[in-house]
Amino acid sequence: MADELVHYEVAAGIATITLDSPHNRNALSAQLRRELSESLTKAREDDAVRVVQLTHTGPVFCAGMDLKEARGAGSSDQGVNEFPQILDQLWTSPKPVVARLAGPARAGGIGMVAACDIAVAVPEATFAFSEVRIGVIPAVISLTVLPRLNARAAHELFLTGDVFDAKRAVEIGLLNACVPAEDLDKKVEGYLKSLTLGGPKALAATKELLARPRPATPAEGFADMNALSAGFFASEEGQEGIQAFAQKRKPNWVPQD
Repeated sequence: MADELVHYEVAAGIATITLDSPHNRNALSAQLRRELSESLTKAREDDAVRVVQLTHTGPVFCAGMDLKEARGAGSSDQGVNEFPQILDQLWTSPKPVVARLAGPARAGGIGMVAACDIAVAVPEATFAFSEVRIGVIPAVISLTVLPRLNARAAHELFLTGDVFDAKRAVEIGLLNACVPAEDLDKKVEGYLKSLTLGGPKALAATKELLARPRPATPAEGFADMNALSAGFFASEEGQEGIQAFAQKRKPNWVPQD
């Protein structure tokens, strides 16, 4: 549809979700939030989808909440009330999510980047937790951002609201990679292709594993982890993977090119 702000397409096991609201720097307006959430639900429920790519049109990935819509609204009517659902959809998606940034992200946009499993940006992309500069706080996004950032950087950048570049974003854990614009698609496609090689159930369970609280010592976790591991070795997916390895072929879950 010509008037939609989020586009959704699937090819070779990859669902590409594109933010397309460049007139307001892909700000998280009510329409964009609704369409983005719907697209994430589609990807989650479609068995043909193995991996999700979150990308954008225009020079900015996402400028955060739509401040025009926030102006004059009471606390119960603020659009930010709907944003936790989107962050949770990204964070808990059983299909890995890769963020592709050809431009800057601010505030809530950074929250989405942090909620993705892998994030790649160009050197020209900049970032800022700009909330304090307008008298609000990065409360909701802290739940996805703080697990990624080292503590010193989080204190500095949350409190100052200063702009930082993609190179620093890699250093502090927000991004996986910063590559020249001409290499962005190749780098992202490499991640997407690698992710489609993993078993769907194994990928989903590995995401859950990464989100688990760590036991105080390895010994306290061995029993649970051994049961989980043995179950996957014996599972239909695990046995298919073992057979495929022995027969030097691709497992049946790998999408056809």
